[in-house]
Amino acid sequence: MKRIILLLPLLLLSSALLAQTAPAAAVIPDRQVSLSDFGGVPDGVTSNTESFRKAISALDKQGGGRLLVPEGIYLTGPISLKSCIDLHLERGAVILFSPDKREFLDGEKVKPGITASKRHDVSITGEGIIDGNGAWWRAVKRSKVSDTEWSEFRRKGGTVSQDGSLWYPFGLKHFPDIAESAEAQERLRTHLIRFTDCERVKVEGVTLQNSPKFHLVPQRCKDVTIEGVTVRCPWNAQNGDGIDLMQCQRVVVRGCTVDVGDDGICLKGGAGESALAAGPCKDILIENNTVFHAHGGFVIGSEFSGGMENIVVRHNTFSGTDTGLRFKSAPERGGVTKNIVISDIYMTDIKDEAIVFQTDYADRPAGYDTNQPARSERFVPEFQDIRMSRIVCRGCQTAIRASGTLRTVHDISIEDATFFYNETERAIDDPAMISLKDVRFVTFP
Repeated sequence: MKRIILLLPLLLLSSALLAQTAPAAAVIPDRQVSLSDFGGVPDGVTSNTESFRKAISALDKQGGGRLLVPEGIYLTGPISLKSCIDLHLERGAVILFSPDKREFLDGEKVKPGITASKRHDVSITGEGIIDGNGAWWRAVKRSKVSDTEWSEFRRKGGTVSQDGSLWYPFGLKHFPDIAESAEAQERLRTHLIRFTDCERVKVEGVTLQNSPKFHLVPQRCKDVTIEGVTVRCPWNAQNGDGIDLMQCQRVVVRGCTVDVGDDGICLKGGAGESALAAGPCKDILIENNTVFHAHGGFVIGSEFSGGMENIVVRHNTFSGTDTGLRFKSAPERGGVTKNIVISDIYMTDIKDEAIVFQTDYADRPAGYDTNQPARSERFVPEFQDIRMSRIVCRGCQTAIRASGTLRTVHDISIEDATFFYNETERAIDDPAMISLKDVRFVTFP
């Protein structure tokens, strides 16, 4: 009875937040065309860029509908979706983005594989695969690959950094460069799928893999449903985030499987003044997902100056992630969290911390300059009003770590939790940062 009484306030708060998160569904007209009707060739060699453009244009003129991608491998350049269109991949269908970077150039910028900007009622569904061919884009750290893998990269051509620590896909044998240097081309890496300023978005059932950078990025979108999606890439894929929600409102991420090279399911809220106008990540439900390799299973940050508000994270499993629940930021990137409820999280084989708060995070892309200027004290992160309950972790180096001050980490509570740790129980700069109730710490005898 005592446990029920303790958890009742959390349950009531969680229910209140859930009532705000239900997104409106994307509405797609009952009309269908096939990519093969527009010259689509599934041989993995023929370019289908024009076929996708023609099919989407034809549907758009009719008011929208479903674009069916039959089984086969469809090599293509960037795809731009329009309102009221569902891109539907049959089982066995693979959309494979071209390794020729020139196809994605748009002036001085590079287009993502699939985009939709200022659209409404847009969806990607089905049982097929969308592959970003990211190995032709990403730099590789020598320390993260075997001798055999390193030799395979070298056989493609490319460029090795002066100190031998990085291989860049610059100067490849078979594909031209799109920048004047390896470092400049590295900064042009793009996302696999990006929705920007869209309303009523759905991504369901598909597998997303091998992005040049982040895999699925809704940015400043409202009413987003991401359900039953698999996201995967090599464990060492540089900046290979899985699902990144950026300043979105009314979102559900449910029943997804993520196994990636960087953060698994991540909420971002922009950095600095520009983030304030776009507002916070708000009214979000993340439930029944499984994250295997990732830098963090569920992550807030590093940039969230727009804020985080009304977020429920529940019934998720993290197995083999570097960290489990990860809250990271730094001055100039930070904001304020409000009404964050996390419950029923199950973790195994966590490499570092089960729960970590870091307020001095430094973003270190491949080839970064170590002589970074000192940060100002503007937009200091404030992780607060976060309630966690029913957390179980079997295997982590450190159970809970929090670095910062009572200005940056405070009013955090953890109830009814068990942590089996390997080295450190707690590494918390100030005990007052985090309130613990009915929490067990267990290690080897």
